[in-house]
Amino acid sequence: MYVWITVLAGLALLPALLKTFFPYFFQDCVYMYRALGRGIRLIVYTKKTPFYSIVDCFLDAVKKHPGKVFIHFEGKTHSYEEVDKESNKVANALRSEAGLREGDTVALFLGNEPRFVWTWLGLAKLGCPAALLNFNIRSKSLLHCFSCCGASVLIAAAELRDAVEEILPALKEKGITVYLLSDECTTDGIQCIGQAIAKASDTPLSPSLRSNIHIRTTALYIYTSGTTGLPKAAYVTHERVWASSFIQGVCGVTSKDIFYINLPLYHSAGFLIGLVGSIERGNTVVLRRKFSASQFWDDCRKYNITVMQYIGETLRYLCNTQKKDNDRDHNVRVAIGNGVRADVWKEFLNRFGRIHVRELYAATEGNVGFINYTDKVGVVGRINILSKVLFPFAIIKFDIEKEEPVRNAEGLCIPVGKDEVGLLVGKITKHTPFVGYAGNKQQTVKKRLSDVFVKGDLYFNSGDLLRIDHDNFVYFHDRVGDTFRHQNNKLLDSQKLKDVVNWISSLKCLVSSGHEGRIGMAAVKLKEGREFDCNNTCSVLANYLPVYARPRFIRIQNSLEVTGTFKMKKVKLVEEGFDPNVIQDPLYFLDLTQKKYIPLSPEIHKSIMSQDIKL
Repeated sequence: MYVWITVLAGLALLPALLKTFFPYFFQDCVYMYRALGRGIRLIVYTKKTPFYSIVDCFLDAVKKHPGKVFIHFEGKTHSYEEVDKESNKVANALRSEAGLREGDTVALFLGNEPRFVWTWLGLAKLGCPAALLNFNIRSKSLLHCFSCCGASVLIAAAELRDAVEEILPALKEKGITVYLLSDECTTDGIQCIGQAIAKASDTPLSPSLRSNIHIRTTALYIYTSGTTGLPKAAYVTHERVWASSFIQGVCGVTSKDIFYINLPLYHSAGFLIGLVGSIERGNTVVLRRKFSASQFWDDCRKYNITVMQYIGETLRYLCNTQKKDNDRDHNVRVAIGNGVRADVWKEFLNRFGRIHVRELYAATEGNVGFINYTDKVGVVGRINILSKVLFPFAIIKFDIEKEEPVRNAEGLCIPVGKDEVGLLVGKITKHTPFVGYAGNKQQTVKKRLSDVFVKGDLYFNSGDLLRIDHDNFVYFHDRVGDTFRHQNNKLLDSQKLKDVVNWISSLKCLVSSGHEGRIGMAAVKLKEGREFDCNNTCSVLANYLPVYARPRFIRIQNSLEVTGTFKMKKVKLVEEGFDPNVIQDPLYFLDLTQKKYIPLSPEIHKSIMSQDIKL
């Protein structure tokens, strides 16, 4: 009797003991259960004949709940059945008008609107991979992106006609067929397909039209955001489409949720995690043309949104809006994304209430990823037994100055210890492949790292510096090239510099770059009505950063250029440097003898370049 009482008492105390000594035990178990279940599903889909793609998943959702709202957009609703029929019309029109067949690549040049969704679905029903072009790019950049994917057809929105006409001569020369989603167009070389789609049959298409599709077939081309140069077209296979679609489920999203997509659909976050993830879950999406901080929470209340997305600076934009009494009056319970700073994360939660922020680390083309399935602020993931099996990876020692891995006497890489910053690499295997970039063999090869731990092995070079602490939490440290070491001093990451500068009362935001990999330069925007305080800025930086970590140059800008996914563009800043004869923006130089920032005159610049002033 006493034995049973002891056992029952022990079982009653077990949850408390686990919470005390293993505080994340239950969250680890829930994550592993969800991730393992989706891994098994992917294996089942792979072995099905014919292959079960996300299009088949959508068609099953149509059968299950045809009348359920799939898309809310600008006051209109589109059910699963309606979107299915519209995509059938697109597919049937493109078969007859463009002669599209399985395997033909088509470039989509559209903004965020329902037509994007059913045009892509129509192409997918034909087995045609789609290249998702950034609707913000123009001229040479647009032509570069189009040329990468090897598309034979371009489908563009009517409002983007001018951008198409700009590169039309080059498209004609390549024999590219251009279709405008419009009823009429007088431009020679551009065909209108609006009426053909409107008149086309909405009858279902035979699955035999895509019978050769399999798990490793290219489904999409998604472009990197171009923060470090021209965008690269990443191959996205059907396997990657499925893996990305599971992120919502791993985060606890269900078919009853309403998912808010205000990120661009040409990007992997909005398209794969948002749209495709919602198809996998069978939920409803609220689609917006572009992100609006001022209207964000009004949309959440209007549509009863329960799951939101963020990327880059979006949460900071929300925190910068004027405070209101109803800031916590919403039903958002989960936020999925990446790129939020710890200080913004805390501010976001304090202001808008208890929302489960699911910060993740991933790259469109990468073969390793993490997700913070706990509520710990500031981390991008957590390591457990399953994550090591699913994504064999390592963090290796990296030489910041040479921008290459540190190797031992045998020429092999060296793993870092706990709490040590290093380069993240993912092992390239059959189950964790790295396909690379279309039309860019050089960049593909550059991303492959060989002889990492044994001769002949092959790893994906993420180009990112991360660290794992003693509790197995993963922290993003910096991008390679953004972190630098000054002389023999400790390395500095640009994120820490951003955090410190944002504390300064007059400064609103910042993007930093290095001067020849050693000296920091900051581009900042002043808060409204403020002036740059040379003394206070220097004083604050001196309190929080060692001398080698303080930016020696500061450039005041009216606005900071960002990509379509709110990431700061740095390449142009680095190229322009700090020459006051070229740059029109106010420039300041940190004079260590005066202990303040002083205007950077042409004379000071000349002295720096002649090395009369030592940096």
